[in-house]
Formats: sequence, structure tokens, C-alpha cells
Amino acid sequence: MTGRDITPPGRYDPRHGIPHGTAGPEADTDGTPAGTPPRPLQGPPAGTPTGWSPGPTAGPPPAPIGLSERLSLNRTGTFDWDLDRGALELDACGLDVFDLRPDEYDGQAASLAARVPPEEGYRLDAAVSQAIQDGAPSYGAYFRIHCRDGTPRWTHTQGHFLRDANGRPYRIVGLVREAGTEMADSALLRSLQENRQRQTAMVQQTTAALSRALSVADVTRVLTGTGGARRFGADALILGLVDNERFEVIAITGLPNTTPTEMMASRLDDTLPLSDAALSRRAAFLASRGELIARYPRLRPYLDRVPSGSAVFLPLVAQDRVIGALGLFNTEPKQHAAEDRNLALALAGVVAQSLQRAMLFDQEREFATGLQATMLPRRVPDIAGGEVTVRYHAASTGRDIGGDWYDVIPLPQGRTGLVVGDVQGHDTHAAAVMGQLRIALRAYATEGHAPETVLVRASRFLAELETERFATCTYVQADLESGALHVARAGHLGPLLWDAAGHTDWHPVRGGLPLGLATAFGQDHFPETQLFLEPGSKLLLCTDGLVEQPGQDIAVGIDALAAAVRDGPAELEALADRLSDQLWARSGSDDDMALVLLHRHRSPGATTVTPRFRLHVHQADPSGASEVRAMLRRTMDQWRAGPLAYDIEVAATELITNALTHTDSGALVTVELLPTRTGAPGGGRRRIRLEVEDRSSRWPRRRTPGETATSGRGLMMVEALSDSWGAEPRGSGKALWCEFALPGED
Repeated sequence: MTGRDITPPGRYDPRHGIPHGTAGPEADTDGTPAGTPPRPLQGPPAGTPTGWSPGPTAGPPPAPIGLSERLSLNRTGTFDWDLDRGALELDACGLDVFDLRPDEYDGQAASLAARVPPEEGYRLDAAVSQAIQDGAPSYGAYFRIHCRDGTPRWTHTQGHFLRDANGRPYRIVGLVREAGTEMADSALLRSLQENRQRQTAMVQQTTAALSRALSVADVTRVLTGTGGARRFGADALILGLVDNERFEVIAITGLPNTTPTEMMASRLDDTLPLSDAALSRRAAFLASRGELIARYPRLRPYLDRVPSGSAVFLPLVAQDRVIGALGLFNTEPKQHAAEDRNLALALAGVVAQSLQRAMLFDQEREFATGLQATMLPRRVPDIAGGEVTVRYHAASTGRDIGGDWYDVIPLPQGRTGLVVGDVQGHDTHAAAVMGQLRIALRAYATEGHAPETVLVRASRFLAELETERFATCTYVQADLESGALHVARAGHLGPLLWDAAGHTDWHPVRGGLPLGLATAFGQDHFPETQLFLEPGSKLLLCTDGLVEQPGQDIAVGIDALAAAVRDGPAELEALADRLSDQLWARSGSDDDMALVLLHRHRSPGATTVTPRFRLHVHQADPSGASEVRAMLRRTMDQWRAGPLAYDIEVAATELITNALTHTDSGALVTVELLPTRTGAPGGGRRRIRLEVEDRSSRWPRRRTPGETATSGRGLMMVEALSDSWGAEPRGSGKALWCEFALPGED
């Protein structure tokens, strides 16, 4: 202690061991003059039972306990805080309360930061500042410190202000003590702490749930889903939005009965609680249903639809604009404390911000999808000999749209062009590039160009746009009268074919680089593959949004698509819906998706056309022969060649190797399914014809190699495996051919 004696009269003075205000050394403790003989002991009071005894004679009085010892026994210390100098003196007990040794404390208040956490220090400073501002004579506060072993300790401080003549505080003297026991035993504190934790959890859960909501529909799902009302401490919830001068309810959960239609949409006035909250911008806290009906008599006919307990109606205000109102209902009556009101208002603010963000998202998404829709074909043309259906879906999450597109193009000579593609990116720029590219590709196709030429021109067009975007694409020129399909692709998925029996096949189609990149790298070449679509069969083209999911191998999605097609309905529209719902919408894809489905009808009067596929094997491409073998295996499986498929594969390998080894050119491989022919080898059975064409005029020569020869047996194997074989001149070159009669046919 410094300066002055602040011990008030009547308190114990440790300097003398006697209370202030007594007679001092001239008086005994009972107030009689010093030296006065002691008074004799009095007998028992009147009426005391016989045998009463005063007990043993009292011994000397106990030694007096000093003030510091009394404070120490109660774990209490003192402090003297000079506000002008910032010096804070702590006695030994005060240092013990803060778990400090004398050598660890330098007498400055800032040194206590080693024990007082920052958040507790801020709260103590705020309490002292508020008391000074209010002119209070003292202050008191509970706070926690961290002991040297890291354990927390509840502490209480009580300080008294000393002020100068102008009322300015210059000094604080007071006590600091351990308060762990009383805080632990305080049921009220525990209740307040539990309530505070509950409120904090409610705000955190609500904020976390709404942070993932992008659209208004997402917000309503959060509010009406499992535990939606409980996040607000309510049993029922109702949410509505302001639309011009009307109020529309968009979400309800927990109410006992169906809400009347006239309550779902009404004029914005003060006759209904939600509308009144939005109109007045004031929250209403009602303790019971009776109080609710008394304030809003219009609800009287609907008593059975209103919970019997308390109700809260909160305006939803974001950026000083009322966007709606939120109603919370409880089954039990309740008086709303200040903490409950503050919590409800805080939650209303969270909901309002989420709704405003969701409404802006919906507006932007509506604009973006509208832009996308205007750039896609308005209708799908009818085609002779079959039917076609399309689907496009923007991404189910996120506000951006993508560059996926489709097109169905009427072509000369009754043919039909089918296109699917995907421009790089997921924004309005990608959509704009997609629109330009779709129109350009459609124009090139309408002129009657072959698929390879169409893609070459489209790639050059995209490169000239200088958008720094590329695009993948697959283009199919289909002749449904003959079933011939001419396919070219640019970095995109090939077509999926399946017949009426449910047999599916992803035919390998050689392709080039994506459009734009192919031209930039000087490789704008897109080899064309010829396939065949049997009567009653179907074809599917799609973008990767239908088969690809983040973190998953695309092969898994491709297999799932083939399985969904096999197990799906036969009707084309129903199949398209099934694929969209099962593979795309259900997974909540963050990518857009386009698909085209084509069905070739069974027509008795259709012209019989030879099913055929053609592949070109470059001489410098070592993988060309393996691609032909893979295509042969798939095609033979589709044509039901059975064990004959292996013989055809071996013959094709020998003929391709012969062309690549003994000529200076590549090989053009053609495989056809020929109709029956009377008098031909194999009788009246269908035949598979294999041709390998090269540009050499040198005629093949069948040799008879010796036993140790390592070559020269190719034509011998072809002759042994096939039913017939031969060679034909073909302009600048020749073609070696062989035919195989399909087994099991008469």
C-alpha cells in the first residue's frame, strides 16, 4: 500500500491488532477503565435447572489473526494500481492467486499478460472502462487465468476508485481472490454457460448448413430438412418472401395440419404475422397461442393449424431491403428472455443474407441458362427411317454454364448429321464460343462435306476466333436407309451402338486433336470410320458430363452408361429421361451434359445394304494393326461370327503385315457382311468379306517355304483359314480379299 490509509473506521487495523474507533490502550476490551477490578461472576439466571455449572474456567484468549493472514486463509490478495504510472502492486497473497513468484513480477500491469489470456484481458479492461465512464465508485468481475501448469483458474477482482477533486480516477485499490469453488458450485453459471453453448451451436449449425446453399431451393431444403426447425430452437417453421406488394410462403415444416391456400399467398398488410413483420420491419415475440390470436384475429378460424405454444416472427432484412419473414413456433408457451430475442434476431440475419445470395444466384443462373438455350437448336427435325431425341442439362451445382452442345442437321440425299461437342470452360464465354462454333459446323455439314472435312473446317474456324478455347466434338453422318454411319471425332467420346437384343458396343473410332488445337499444332486431320447401324438398333452420342465424375475413373462411368442403356426402356424418350435421371441428375453433377439418341426403325421395304467398316493403317503407325484386330473382335461379336472370329483376325493380321512389309504405302482395311449368294462357296449362307488394299501394283506370289523358313506362309494361312481368297486390281494399287461363310446358316 502506498500514499494514504484507506482503511475505513470500524475495520481491523493490523498495525495495532485492534479495531478502529475503540478507546485504545486506556480501555479494556469490554470498555471499562484500565485497572478496574474484574466484576464477580454472576450466578445462573433465574429458572436455571439445578446442577447447572458454568463449565471449566476459560483459558487465555487465542492469539489475534492479522489481516494478511485472514486474507491468505481465504485465498485473497490485495492490489494497489496507480493509473497514472501504470504500476500495479500485489501483495504476497495476490501473487499467489496469479500463481506468480516475486521474481516473476516487475510491478507493471502488463506483466500479468503471462497469466491472463487476451480475451479475458479485453473483458477486464472493458469492465474497468465502463465503470469509469459511468462514474461508479467500484467495479467487480470474474475472469480466468492460466496457471503455470496450464490449468485454468477462475478468479474474481473487486476494485475501488480513488478520484481527485475533479472526479478523475487516479488510483484503484482492491482485492483479487480465487473463485473456482463458487463458480463450480454456481448452478446459475452452469445454466448460463450451457445456454450460451447451445446458442453458439445453433448459430454455428445454421450458418454451416446455409453456407452450402446456393439457390432459394437449397435454402428451403436446409430449413425444412431433417433438424431444420430445431436449429432455430423451434418445433415448427414457416418462411415467406416479399414479391412486390404480395407475400408468398415458400417453405413450411412442423405445422400440425395443411396450411390454407389463402394463407400461402396474400396481400402485404398487417393482418397476418409474417406479412406484418415484413411490412413493419419489427420482430414479434408472443408467449402463447392466445396472445397470437389476440394480436391477429384473422387466424382465429385456423386454431387447429397453429401450435399452442410461443411464436416468433422475424423480418428478413438484407442490405436495408426486406426480402421476407421467418416464423418460429413452439408447442409450449414461453416467455422470451433477452438472450432468446438476440439469438432469434441473429439467426434471422443469417437466413436473410443466405436468401439474398440465393436470389441473386437464381437470377444469374436464369440469365445464363437462357443464354445457353438460345444458342441450342430450337427443335429437332423429323428424320425418315428413324427417330431422334436429345437432352441438355446445365450443371446442377454452381452458377456457371458450360459449352456443351448438340445438333441434328438435315443433309442432302436424305442423310442426317448428328453432333455433340464441348467447348472448354464453364462460363458465358464458353457458351458464346459454343454458339458460334455450332452455327459454323452446321453450315459446313449442310454443304454436304464429308465428316473429316467438316471437322477440319470447324477447327480452322475456331482457331481464327482467337478465343484461346478449344472444343471436343464427334460428328456422325447417318444414312438410315442403308444404315451406313460415317464417323469422325476430335478428342471426344465415340458412339455407343446397341441392337434390339441389348448387345452394346463402344466402337473404337480413330480421331484427331480437339478443334482449335489441331489447327494450332498443324495436325488438323480427323480420320473417318465407317460403321453400320442395323434395323432396330440405336446409337448414342454424349458429352463427358454424363459419364465423368470428379475423383472417379471415366471408364467406370462409361461402363455404367452401357449398363443403363442395356437395362433401360426401349422407347427413346423414356430412355433419354432414364439416362438423365439415373446417371446425371441423381449424382448432382457439377458439369453440364448433352446427349443425342438415334433409333433406326425396322422397315420391310428398306433397301438391303451391306454392313461395312473401314480403317486405314499407316505404315509408320505400329499400333494400327492392333486397332484393326480390336475392331474386328467387336464387329465379329456383333455379327455373331462365333469361333470364326479368330480365323478372320489371323487372316487380317497376315494381309496387313504383307501390305506394310512388301509395299511403300499403308493399308486400307474393309470388312463387309455380305448377303447370301447362290452357287458361292458356303452355299446360301451370309459371308464376311475381308479386304486389304494397298497402292502397290506388284502382284502377290504364293510361295512354298521350307521347314526352316521364318516367312512366306502368310498367303498359305489365308488360303487354309478362308473359304475363298484372291486379288483384285484397284486403280493405282490392288486389294487382297478373303471370304468366310458364317456358321449355322442355310
